[in-house]
Amino acid sequence: MRQVFKFLLTVLISLALSPIAHAALKGGLEYEIPIDYTKLNQEELEAKAGFYYNLALKTASGKINEEMTAALNLYTILNNKCPDNLLYAVRLGVLQDLCGMDKYAKSNFYKAMGIDPSSPEPYFRLGEFCYRRNLYKKALRMYREAYKRGYTRHYETAYKLGDIYEKFGDTEAALKYLKLASGLSPNSLLDSKIRRVEAVHNSNREYYSNTRIHLIER
Repeated sequence: MRQVFKFLLTVLISLALSPIAHAALKGGLEYEIPIDYTKLNQEELEAKAGFYYNLALKTASGKINEEMTAALNLYTILNNKCPDNLLYAVRLGVLQDLCGMDKYAKSNFYKAMGIDPSSPEPYFRLGEFCYRRNLYKKALRMYREAYKRGYTRHYETAYKLGDIYEKFGDTEAALKYLKLASGLSPNSLLDSKIRRVEAVHNSNREYYSNTRIHLIER
């Protein structure tokens, strides 16, 4: 099993770094080298790619596993077959992000933005990419773009906007988005966070109010 996994990883890297397809072997798929894309069953590829993509997200632990490898192999094939498909580009970027292939992940997110600039998904995914790397200013810009393009009722976008604004000390904006997130999916941890931010916000308001009064009296 370990040798098979090493082989799959080698295939993964080859596919990611070269426009020439090599081989994909996983989930009942086996193709000769080189792959003739015209002979592939796209419906079968999509079904298997989606299956392993969902497994990869559930089992992600910071390490490359067989589910990630399988999904990445399949979406690489699909992306090469249909380079203007938004879903393929986004999911390939997500998988490359999970595998630590930062350069390629960002490239596919930007590619997806070019395919459909009105779609919020690529902006959200690039926001997630930046957030996990503590690049909060850029993450904020991406989440705002996703929000502007339709993710106004998307829990993760609202929560991350609130969380980043809290980190930057903008408690008013933080409360706006955290309360929006709470309305979409109430939970005790978020309620505690909102109470904490409200306490800071009220303390800041009281401080600035007292400061203004003091200055006027002087």
